[in-house]
Amino acid sequence: MAGMSELTAIQRFHAFANPARFMALSDRLILPFGLITAALLAAGVYLSLFVAPPDYQQGETVRIMYIHVPAAWLAMFGYMTMAGASAVALVFRHPLADMCAKSAAPLGAAFTFLALVTGSLWGRPMWGAWWVWDARLTSMLILLFLYLGYMALWATIEEPVRAGRAAAVLALVGSINVPIIHYSVVWWNTLHQPASVFRIGGPTIATSMLVPLLVMALGFTFFFVTLLLVRMRAEILRRRVRALRLARTEPVGEEG
Repeated sequence: MAGMSELTAIQRFHAFANPARFMALSDRLILPFGLITAALLAAGVYLSLFVAPPDYQQGETVRIMYIHVPAAWLAMFGYMTMAGASAVALVFRHPLADMCAKSAAPLGAAFTFLALVTGSLWGRPMWGAWWVWDARLTSMLILLFLYLGYMALWATIEEPVRAGRAAAVLALVGSINVPIIHYSVVWWNTLHQPASVFRIGGPTIATSMLVPLLVMALGFTFFFVTLLLVRMRAEILRRRVRALRLARTEPVGEEG
């Protein structure tokens, strides 16, 4: 009975891997997710620019935080999504898992790049330099290189199964960098301040700044998920086209 129960659970798990079911479900989710994204980002921008007060030390430049911090969070979230999907693809051969990982990579890379650029713009008036080899900055730069390396593997290996396995290994190995980014301000003496939102003792940031920050972070997250669904749908269609082309080019056996 236990074996049958386990088999049923596996069968149910693989039922969600059906591309046709995913296409139908994602088709219903994209529009509402897009509307939620637009509403959250509009509210977040308004709160960040017109409601949140300037910082007593940083002045108006602190408003970069409302883009920089959510971008940094989504950079790490995107990589963990990619690594988690890669693990599922390697262990369970889930048909949609490597598509999810592949689709998440450019999104995570974009958020990482945005975090680095806004961090540089924020750091110039605060630290007096566009770039310093700070532990967190360096580990974020490494994260961008990991994203680029992952995408390069997909681009250089033509066969999707082989490309997915090679890229999945890189994603899992590179995931060790995510906790390094998170704990870099604890393990080393860096220019970045310690965590002020997600900490055991509760947030140390003022509510008037915390609320816009969380709204922007939620908006960025819905934006990520919406684009991920769109990219996964495009990847499914791309593979269907590839399969049709391969089927047409295969030689037809002669009839006896």
